[in-house]
Amino acid sequence: MSDPKTISIYDAQATEYAELTKADAIDKQLLAFIGDIPAGGHVLDLGCGPGHCAATMADHGLKVTASDASLEMISLASRHPNVTTLHVTFDDISGVNLYDGIWANFSLLHAPRADMPRYLASLAQALKPGGRFHIGMKLGQGEQRDKIGRRYTYYSEDELVRLVTNSALNVTNRTFGSGIGLDGSTSDWISLTAHG
Repeated sequence: MSDPKTISIYDAQATEYAELTKADAIDKQLLAFIGDIPAGGHVLDLGCGPGHCAATMADHGLKVTASDASLEMISLASRHPNVTTLHVTFDDISGVNLYDGIWANFSLLHAPRADMPRYLASLAQALKPGGRFHIGMKLGQGEQRDKIGRRYTYYSEDELVRLVTNSALNVTNRTFGSGIGLDGSTSDWISLTAHG
């Protein structure tokens, strides 16, 4: 994410967002993701926010690198023991065969649609062979800002599956739900599990 307005909103509301997302640390999908990573494996929490998920991964003995474009979110995430933080945007993610797993939970939804194929290709390259990839996105169409000004790109199930598959990742599971966001609105979402 490199949209200055979206980043500034997360910087300004980091504490509120941390409170809203506390339950993410015990999410069933997160625990399944952790269970699929080799003991002591290296994972990337892409768009880590306040680091709740990164902390849970570290508590389970994984080596965790947590990245976010918001400096305030990185400040919160860095308080968790055994979590290495990186203040970077999606454009800064690179490398080959680095991670046993990548957790991209409702972070790439801030990326412009035109950039998504290249971001997914970079993430697929950064995964080790057979590594696990998780992505959570809001369902819908188009690109727009929410009630508080954050930039969002929405996808249909078919479009997201196609993008992930075109990045040389094999989609193995789909989960659907809905939830209330920082702006107070309820949105339908999809998450995909894939392997390299």
